[in-house]
Amino acid sequence: MIMVTNFQKHLHLVAVTTILIFSKPGYAMPEQALVPGGVAIIELDDYTADTQITFNEKKTTIFKHRQSWYALAGIPLQAKPGVYQFKIRQRDGSTAVNTVDVQGKKYQEQHLTIKNKRKVNPIKQDLQRISKERIRKRAAKNHWSDAYPDVDFIWPVTGRISSIFGLRRFFNEQERNPHSGLDIAAPEGTDIRTTADGTVIEAGDFFFSGNMVYVDHGQGLISLYAHLSRIDVEPGDVLRRGDILGAVGQTGRVTGAHLHFAVMANGVLVDPLYFLPEQQPTAQLE
Repeated sequence: MIMVTNFQKHLHLVAVTTILIFSKPGYAMPEQALVPGGVAIIELDDYTADTQITFNEKKTTIFKHRQSWYALAGIPLQAKPGVYQFKIRQRDGSTAVNTVDVQGKKYQEQHLTIKNKRKVNPIKQDLQRISKERIRKRAAKNHWSDAYPDVDFIWPVTGRISSIFGLRRFFNEQERNPHSGLDIAAPEGTDIRTTADGTVIEAGDFFFSGNMVYVDHGQGLISLYAHLSRIDVEPGDVLRRGDILGAVGQTGRVTGAHLHFAVMANGVLVDPLYFLPEQQPTAQLE
C-alpha cells in the first residue's frame, strides 16, 4: 500500500528575526506542500533498491525516516494546479500510480535597485560567460548519485530573512526570473555551514551568483550556496552536516551581504523552508 503523507508546513515569513543554527529534533524530515515550488511526498511500502519511482517523468528522491521509506519530488514553480502522478514500478514489473492534487499559489513581487547595470543588462562578453556558466549550473542541478540522503537539514547561517522563495523579481524595474531560493542577510565573513552530509559537485565564481557552491546530498537532492565572500571547499570534498564551506559575501548580483540558499529535488528548485527547521527567533536585528 502506498499512501500520501499529510503534513503541511506553516511558513513563518519573518523579516526581523535571527535564526539559530540548531538541528531539528531527531528524525526530522521535509514537510509536504502541494503547491508550485513545494514538495510532494509519499510513503512507500516494501521498498527495495530496484524500485523505480518517477514524478512528472523524473526520478524522485528516496529517503528513509525512522523505519519507513519515502519518495520526494519537487513541484516546478511553473506547475499548473491539477492532479500529478507518482509512478511506481516494482522489481517484478508490476506498477502502481499514486496521485497528488497540486493547488495554485500566488507569489508576491519584489523590486530591487542594482547599481551595477551590467548585472541587469549584461554586455556581449558577459553573455558569452553567462552561456558557459549556464551549462555548468544545469549539470549541477541535474546531478544524480545513488546514495540515500540525510534529509535532517540545519540552517546554513544565522541571520535575517531578507527575501523569500518564489517572488516575482524586478531589477531596476525590469522583470526577471522569480526568486529561486531563500536570502538570509548576515555580516560579510560570517561562516556558512553545510545543511546536511554531502559531496561538493561544483564551486566557483559565477556572473550573477558570485562565488557559489553546490552540494550533492544523494538521490537528486542538491543544495546551493551563493554570493559567498570566500569558498573553503572544492569539487570532490566530502562534507558532514555543519562543516564550514565558505563565508557570507556580496559577490555577483546583490544589494548587500547575504547568503542565497537554494534546494533542488529531481532537478526542480523548491522553497528551502520546507526542508529547514522552524525558525527560532531570539532577537530583532537593527
